[in-house]
Amino acid sequence: MNGEGCIKCGSTDAEQKDVSMTGSGLSKMFDVQNNNFTVVSCGNCGYSEFYRQDVSRSGDILDLFFGG
Repeated sequence: MNGEGCIKCGSTDAEQKDVSMTGSGLSKMFDVQNNNFTVVSCGNCGYSEFYRQDVSRSGDILDLFFGG
């Protein structure tokens, strides 16, 4: 492969979605969703990677997924 596309199937069809999750301890007990991630999924095979939202440039997240 040339380093572009999904690492599992090579497809360049990707979907991006933001999700929130609880942590552990008290945040889990009180259902406080304080962990924010961007999920990038392959539109062909469904392979997904999670990226913490500390990354300020969303375009860079797709570049990471595609190996750019």
